[in-house]
Amino acid sequence: MKHYDVYGIGNALVDKEFEVDDQFFVDGGIEKGFMTLIDEDKQQALLDLLMQRFPLKKRAGGGSAANSLYALSQFGGKAFFSCKVANDEAGHFYMSELGDLNIKTNLSAEREDGTTGRCLVMVTPDAERTMLTSLGISQRVSTDELNYEAISHSEFAYVEGYLVTSPTARSAVLDLKRHARESGVKFALTFSDPAMVEYFRDGINEFIGDGVDLLFCNEKEAMLWSGESTIETACAALEKVARQFAVTRGAQGARLFDGARYIDVAPHAVRAVDSNGAGDMFSGAFLYGITQGCDFETAGTLASLASSLVVSQFGPRLAPQQHREILERLGLTKG
Repeated sequence: MKHYDVYGIGNALVDKEFEVDDQFFVDGGIEKGFMTLIDEDKQQALLDLLMQRFPLKKRAGGGSAANSLYALSQFGGKAFFSCKVANDEAGHFYMSELGDLNIKTNLSAEREDGTTGRCLVMVTPDAERTMLTSLGISQRVSTDELNYEAISHSEFAYVEGYLVTSPTARSAVLDLKRHARESGVKFALTFSDPAMVEYFRDGINEFIGDGVDLLFCNEKEAMLWSGESTIETACAALEKVARQFAVTRGAQGARLFDGARYIDVAPHAVRAVDSNGAGDMFSGAFLYGITQGCDFETAGTLASLASSLVVSQFGPRLAPQQHREILERLGLTKG
């Protein structure tokens, strides 16, 4: 009997989200639609500029894997999250959120001095999200943050692609994968962002190594990684490295491969206002579904519905009661 459904590792970031116009990217020389790493001083300067021109929409704990584990935990799954935050106000805020969400973690009251990672999330009227991230102390995530006992007692080990940007984090991921393999734990990876595939391809391929059990990506990431120009040929390339995978396609839904057959999941028509967190929600909801005994089609339907609701509001996470309502709507409540 596994104690955790999913063990995850990722960057711990406190998100500050703004609704902006495209001109802001032109003025700031910012590449739209990507996650870009910047230093703390430049981020602070851009934050000051944002605060002058746009109201703050939301502040919340974030990070790709953390968002996915949040979704899983609120649907009713059991999660353990390894990360690194500093002994500062943002770190205290981040820790309190994890505790309130019933996500187990490696974090303790004694933490290093430094700066907790921050992410400026800018959403344009077309619902596209652009992120400027200063990793802070999170860039030093290492094997020290791993909890090998928790890994061994999980059904899945889940890794975000953003970790390719840190040498110590890459080492931690490879060690986690090795330990998961030795313990009979399935290894799942998300590409996280087109920028990770385009600019850190070698690191992504290092994470893939001899293959992964479950891969999450969106259509753009699949095309970039494979070098293919159609969803069909990109998926054929993914079959060579992933035993199973899910490719999200925005308004076209998602394409799943369960190891034997392809399943196309229908989209849910909504008015999109913020795409931030859509992929994270899809992964978290999908992982919840398959760890609770759902087949791929049912898990994909759950993930598609949940992610459609995320993009229809601001912020990467739904409220706890929204998760319960989704399960009720699909007839997936227990007992």
